[in-house]
Amino acid sequence: MAVLDMFRLDGKVVIVTGASAGLGVAFAKGFAEAGAAGVVLAARRVDKLESTAELVRAAGATPLSVATDVADPVAVQTMVDAAMAEFGRVDVLINNAGVGTAYPATRETPEQFRAVIDINLNGSYWAAQAVGKVMQPGSAIVNISSILGLTTAGLPQAAYAASKAGVIGLTRDLAQQWGTRKGIRVNAIAPGFFESEMTQQYKDGYMESQQPRQVLGRGGDPAELAATAVWLASPAGGYVTGQTVVVDGGVTIN
Repeated sequence: MAVLDMFRLDGKVVIVTGASAGLGVAFAKGFAEAGAAGVVLAARRVDKLESTAELVRAAGATPLSVATDVADPVAVQTMVDAAMAEFGRVDVLINNAGVGTAYPATRETPEQFRAVIDINLNGSYWAAQAVGKVMQPGSAIVNISSILGLTTAGLPQAAYAASKAGVIGLTRDLAQQWGTRKGIRVNAIAPGFFESEMTQQYKDGYMESQQPRQVLGRGGDPAELAATAVWLASPAGGYVTGQTVVVDGGVTIN
């Protein structure tokens, strides 16, 4: 296989959670462009998935929109069942659904903390667990963590940071459990500062204040993150598992 061909995902079926906005849209579009036959678009706001579906169709793949709250294991199983009913297989899972908060640690309520953990960490586990039952050898899971699972960024984000650090630990364990036994590779991406629906909630000037930490002097392009996910899910990343790939323009070395 030629090197560039190793990045292709022709005929594969991909599930992208959190596909209604932000980075999820970039992941869905990127996998369709890489040759995926089917892209399952999962999100709580199913009404917002049509614009993502149009991008997937334009790139030559078949979209399937499924209303999914990843914090609910039953809803996650329904998502996987829908994928299997429509396409007969699941080859790639992009565990992208996530939320963030910025509550000071002394004032964050148990409900606020648990809500973040339920989606970012527990939801990633439920989705991986469900696809792990149907994936064939050679399949791949890419969990979306964050550099806040590795460092801090001047915001009170205990729940978010804890959840994203947990995703990194989850990634290592599932890679170890499923590598030899199931032939499933499991990796994580830790993005730095990318414009998304979540970052739009930050206070004015925050993103600009973090630019000095970016060695490359700019924020990330979502297409760069999608390309990293395609690499990890494709044969090009076939000897990579249990790893967290930091895509942050150098923030964590500065």
